[in-house]
Amino acid sequence: MTESLKEKTAKGLFWGAVNSGTIQMLNLVFGIVLAKQLSPGDYGVVGVLTIFTLIAGNLQSSGFTQGLTNIKNPTANDYNAVFWFNIIASSILYVILFFSAPLIAWYFHSPVLTKLSRFVFLAFFLSSFGIAHHAYMFKNIMAKERTMTGLIALSLSGICGVVMACNGMAYWSLAWQSVLFVFIQNICRYYYTFRKWHPTFHIDFSPIRRMFSFSVKILITSIVNTINGNVLTFIIGHKFPMAAVGNFTQANKWNTMAYSTISGTIDQVAQPVLAQIADDSEREKRVFRKLMRFTAFLSFPAMFGLSLVSNEFILLTIGEKWTDCIPLLQVLCVGGAFFSFNTMYQQLAISGGRSDIYMWCNIAQILMQILLILLTCSYGIYVMVVAYTIFTVLWLAVWQWQAHRLIGIRIAEVLADTMPFMLSAAAVMAVTHFATRAIPNLALLLLSRIIIASLLYLAIMKIAKVEILNECLRFVRKKK
Repeated sequence: MTESLKEKTAKGLFWGAVNSGTIQMLNLVFGIVLAKQLSPGDYGVVGVLTIFTLIAGNLQSSGFTQGLTNIKNPTANDYNAVFWFNIIASSILYVILFFSAPLIAWYFHSPVLTKLSRFVFLAFFLSSFGIAHHAYMFKNIMAKERTMTGLIALSLSGICGVVMACNGMAYWSLAWQSVLFVFIQNICRYYYTFRKWHPTFHIDFSPIRRMFSFSVKILITSIVNTINGNVLTFIIGHKFPMAAVGNFTQANKWNTMAYSTISGTIDQVAQPVLAQIADDSEREKRVFRKLMRFTAFLSFPAMFGLSLVSNEFILLTIGEKWTDCIPLLQVLCVGGAFFSFNTMYQQLAISGGRSDIYMWCNIAQILMQILLILLTCSYGIYVMVVAYTIFTVLWLAVWQWQAHRLIGIRIAEVLADTMPFMLSAAAVMAVTHFATRAIPNLALLLLSRIIIASLLYLAIMKIAKVEILNECLRFVRKKK
C-alpha cells in the first residue's frame, strides 16, 4: 500500500528522531572519552581546519542534493551526472588545498597544520563518492537507512578515535576519526542504494547544466552558512592561543550536538515534504506551522535545559581542565534554542525553489556578523560569543519577513505557535534552578535537575493539552 504524505512525514520524523538522538548519544560517549584523553590545544589544532573542509565539501556538492530533491522525478542519468561531477570537482579542490596547507599553518601560527591538514582534507575528497547516493536516500525519504548509515559509521570511526587517543596519538586521533567516518559512511550508502541506483560510466553533464541556476545559489549560500558557523573559530584561532580555540570548539561542539538532534530530525523531512506541496500555499502553510510547533516543543526545553546543567555536566564528564568552556556553552545554548527555526525558514525557501532568497538572506547575515565580531573581538571571546548569539536570534525576523512573502504566514501566527513553548521551558528551568541550587553533590545536582525539569515540562504540556505531545505519544504507541 502506498504511504500518504502524512504517513511518510510521521515516519520520517520518527526515524529522524532516532537518527539524531542515537547519533548524538554516541557523539556524547565518544566526545567524553576523547575530551578526557586530549587537551584543549589538541581540539584547537583540528578545530581551526573545520572551516576549510566544510567549504570544500560545499564546493564539491554544489547544492545538487537540494537540486535533485526539488526535481519531481529525477532519473538515473541525473544522479549519475552529479556523481561524476562531484568526483572531478573534489579532485581539483583537494590538489588546491594540498598546496595551500603551508599557508594555513602560517595563518594560525601552527606548523603542525601542514601535514595534518593534508590528511584531514582527504575526508571531503572521499565524501564526493557518496554525495549522489546521499541525495537518492534524501529524496526518497529513506530515513531508516540513513539512520543505520550514520550509526555504523560513527560507531566504528569513534572506536578507532578512542583507541588512538588512548595510545597517545593526540590530535591525530581526531583526524583519523573524521576520515574513517566518511569512508565507512560511503560503504553503507552504496549498500543501501546499489539495487535501486548505482553510477555508470555513461557520463552526461546536461543535468548539471539544467540544475546549475538553482544549485549555484544553494552552493553560495552553503559556503556562507559554513563561514557563518565557523567564523568565530577562524578569528579566535588567529587572535588567541590554540587552548582558547579548543575551549570554544568544545563548547560549540556540545551546543551543536544538542541542537542538531532537533534540527536533524526536522531536516529528514522538511524539504522533501514541503517541495511536494509547494504548489498549494495554504496546505504548505499548515504543514510549516505544524513543523514549527514540533520544533519549538523539542528545541526550547532541550537547549535551555543544557544551559541550566552545563556547569555540572562539563565538570562531571570531561573534567576541570575544560572549566573555561562552561560560560561559552551556556550562552551558545540560548542561541542554539533558536537555530532549528532558522533551518526551517531556510528549508521553506529552498522547497519553494527560491534559492535566491536563501542566498541573499544568508550573505547579508554573515557580512553583518563578521563586522560585529571584528568590532567586539578586542573585548574577549565571551563578549564575541554573546554578540554573535544575540544577532543570530534577531536575524530570525528577516527570515520571517521572507516566509510571509512566500506563504503568507504572519509573525503573530509564528509567535502563537512557538512562544508558549519558549515561556514554558524558561519557567521550568528557572524553577528547577532555584529548587536545586542548594544540592552540593554535582552528580546528584545534575540528575535532579534533569528529572525535575523533564517532569515539570511534561506536566505543563499535559495540563495545557498540547496536541503535538499527544500526536507524538500516539505515534510511539502505534510503533510498538
